[in-house]
Amino acid sequence: MTVAVLGTGIMGAAMARSLVRDGQAVRCWNRTRARAEPLAADGIEVSDTPAEAVRDADVVVTMLFDGAAVLAVMAEAGPAARAGACWVQSTTVGLDTVAELGVLAAEHELVLFDAPVLGTREPAEAGQLIVLASGPEDHRETVAPVFDAVGARTVWAGEAGAGTRLKLVANTWLLAATHGAVEALALAEALGVNPDDFLGVIRGGPLDMPYLHLKTGLVRSDRLSPTSFALVTAAKDARLIVDAAEAHGVRLDQTVAGLERFRRAAEKGHGDEDMAASYFA
Repeated sequence: MTVAVLGTGIMGAAMARSLVRDGQAVRCWNRTRARAEPLAADGIEVSDTPAEAVRDADVVVTMLFDGAAVLAVMAEAGPAARAGACWVQSTTVGLDTVAELGVLAAEHELVLFDAPVLGTREPAEAGQLIVLASGPEDHRETVAPVFDAVGARTVWAGEAGAGTRLKLVANTWLLAATHGAVEALALAEALGVNPDDFLGVIRGGPLDMPYLHLKTGLVRSDRLSPTSFALVTAAKDARLIVDAAEAHGVRLDQTVAGLERFRRAAEKGHGDEDMAASYFA
């Protein structure tokens, strides 16, 4: 197949490389072309415009910053896409945006798959993401090779939109675990408790988790850059979660408080660091 990847940041670039390793013909586009240029060494064709990238592609993958970026880029690319091509939308977006994407897909006769992913830089580079896929059953065979190339497994959640709903729930837990880990670390240091004693107390028990050691380790060893999941991106996702919850009558006090922590940390200059920089709030 020919696959067009629009957006070659941390995740998009890794997904494009996974697709090439799987034997697909891949074109890519990025708003800042210099960030996409290194992919040419992997056998990926770098395009000047989104329209050029999607022309005659069997599958179009969007992995951009937010819903507004996806809508803008696909409004430009859509007219050049082949009617009947599959559009795999993997950016984390809000529920309202999913509906707008559906309208845009219909306008350009594209088959929309709402398929955000779970995972950061390392699993993306290894093709070990978890794909939260949703879309029409009668076209799933077309996109299955794409999902198999970028992910360790695919979870089919239902019709388009179900993937985003599942992603927002999963990210609620992810953000809570991040804030909890670094808050415990901050308190330990403030109280004069050796963080190793805290980690040792819970090690191997029901309260232990690899993610706790990962995030506290990034802070303690000052390895918050280069990032796998930037704080500003986590803040964007937190806002999407809060908005979705409020629209459905659910109050998420913890996520709202976490969003405020992200805001304070970003104000202190940590927005481009790993989201564990919530520690500095």
